[in-house]
Amino acid sequence: MTNNISAEKSQSLSQKYLEPSRWSRVNEFLLITLIGGIRRPLGTMLRRLLYPTILGRVGKALYIQSGVELLNASSIEVGDNVKILRDVRLNASGENSKISLGDLVCLDRGVDINVTERGNCNIVIGERTHISPYTCLGGPGHIKIGKFCLIASHVGIYANNHNFADPTVYIWKQGITCKGIVIEDDCWLGSGVKVLDGVTIGKGSVIGAGAVVTKDIPPYSVAVGVPARVISQRNSVCEREIKQGILVADS
Repeated sequence: MTNNISAEKSQSLSQKYLEPSRWSRVNEFLLITLIGGIRRPLGTMLRRLLYPTILGRVGKALYIQSGVELLNASSIEVGDNVKILRDVRLNASGENSKISLGDLVCLDRGVDINVTERGNCNIVIGERTHISPYTCLGGPGHIKIGKFCLIASHVGIYANNHNFADPTVYIWKQGITCKGIVIEDDCWLGSGVKVLDGVTIGKGSVIGAGAVVTKDIPPYSVAVGVPARVISQRNSVCEREIKQGILVADS
C-alpha cells in the first residue's frame, strides 16, 4: 500500500515537471505551423511579435522570413537585429544544448544548424557574423564562431567524427568522437570549405574556396587546398603589396 502511494506521488511529480515542457513544445508547433509560412511583410511582423513567446531569449528588431524551422525553440537565443532568411533550420533538440546568435547575425537562405539529439552541445555565433546560403553546422561537439566572420555558401562545419577502426562492426555502431571547433573573430571561409572536428581557425584567417581544414590554422593565415595548408600570412601579404604599390591605404 505504502509503495503504491509513493509510486503514485512520484508519477504525479514527474508529470508536474514534464507538463510545462510538453506544453511549450505544443505551443511551439502550433505557432510555427500557423504563422511560419506566411510571407512578408505580414509574416515577418507576426513572427517578430509572437516568436519571442517560444524562443529562449530575443533581442530587438528580430527579422524571420517564411519557411524557417525551429526545433526546441526555448533553447535558441537571439540577439538584437538578427536576420534569419527563408528555409533556415535551427535544431536545438538535444538535452542541455543551446544555439546562440549574437547581435546583427545573418543566417542566409537554407542554413542548417543542428546540435544533434546526443545533447550537451552549444553552438555559438558571434555578433555581425554572416552565414551564407546552404551552409551546415553540426554537433554534438561544441562550435564557436567569433565576431565579424564571413562564412560563404555550402560550407560544412562538423564537430564530430565516426570511429571506424573495427572492420567487423558497422561504422554507425562504433560511436563517435567530438572535440569541438573554434573559428575566431574576423575569419573568412570561402565557398565549399569543410572544417573538421577538433580544429581551431585563428583570428583574421582566410580559408580558400573548397579547402578541407583538418588541423589548426594560426591567426592571420591564408590557407588553401585539400587538406588545407598555410601559404602565407596576411601581414606579410599586406607588407609586400604596399611595397609594390598594389595596396593603397584610404586617405
